[in-house]
Amino acid sequence: MREILTFFEVILFFYFTYVILYSILFSLAGLFYRIPVFSSANPILLNRIAVLIPCYKEDNVIVNVAKQALIQTYQKENYDVIVIADSLSDATLTELSSLNITIHKVQFDKSTKVKSLQSFLNSTNEYDIAVILDADNVMDREFLTKINQCYNNGWNAIQGQRTAKNKNTPFAILDGLSEAIANHINRQGAIALGLSSPIIGSGMAFRFSLFKNILNTIDSIGGFDKELQIKILESNTKIHYLKDAIVLDEKVDNPEVFENQRRRWMSSHYIYFRKYFSKGISSLFHGNISIFNIAILYSIQLPRMMNLGLLSIITLFSFLFHKFLFLPYLYWVALSGLFALSLFLAIPS
Repeated sequence: MREILTFFEVILFFYFTYVILYSILFSLAGLFYRIPVFSSANPILLNRIAVLIPCYKEDNVIVNVAKQALIQTYQKENYDVIVIADSLSDATLTELSSLNITIHKVQFDKSTKVKSLQSFLNSTNEYDIAVILDADNVMDREFLTKINQCYNNGWNAIQGQRTAKNKNTPFAILDGLSEAIANHINRQGAIALGLSSPIIGSGMAFRFSLFKNILNTIDSIGGFDKELQIKILESNTKIHYLKDAIVLDEKVDNPEVFENQRRRWMSSHYIYFRKYFSKGISSLFHGNISIFNIAILYSIQLPRMMNLGLLSIITLFSFLFHKFLFLPYLYWVALSGLFALSLFLAIPS
């Protein structure tokens, strides 16, 4: 029995040592991220942008979001707001039709975000850039201008900074804080180290033809961004993180929804970890460190807040029962301190 306990203790120690070394490295690197200063083309090339908002039964938010999407510094004649409407009420559709937007109606036996996007993408070729929002996202007024400038400077895949729209409950604050830490470690840190940024699923932009071609190879039900980012990297396209291109995102404000959301995220996270494990390993030997990082180094970890909770419990347990354990409890205290430091460095001032 003692040998089994020691075995699990050592396995957990090595796992958390890896997690904390990764977190410290990327968190420190994130401090060196700088918003790029792009050279401006003269005259400035104004690309045609499609702002795509897939919407499934979200009548309560979509009208206001569509109105907000029309308030941009980018020239209105060069972008269109397209609401991909799935199962919206007639009253909502009537309100939307009074706005200067395009409504693309869809209906499926089994609705998914991928199917909705594919339906519109395959109906046109008239755009240069596709911007993808969730139905509760609000773009900063300069979002499209900054995306266009980044695109003109050679970036065909761009993830903007998604940040909290609401801070009305402790869970909304926790959700927003979690995303802020992820932006710093996973995205700023990756870019500072010369790697590609992971994408989040919204607040992102792509060369229209690239996005269309890749999305037509995907049939994911959930977590399509996990598959999308790997396929983008396989096409030798690097994903940039543009911190000053900001999208406000509605954060979960009650514990039940928060728990369900995290459960879905974990499920899709490990589905794609298994699916792309061998590809991630082989990419290391082909010199594609970005795929290896996203498919293996990052994906092998439990969610960050779960790691924090587990490590806190283990540290407390080791302090109370250190006489029965193989490793000194100070080892766990040191790991907890380093992990807390990595998260502290990642929290916006």
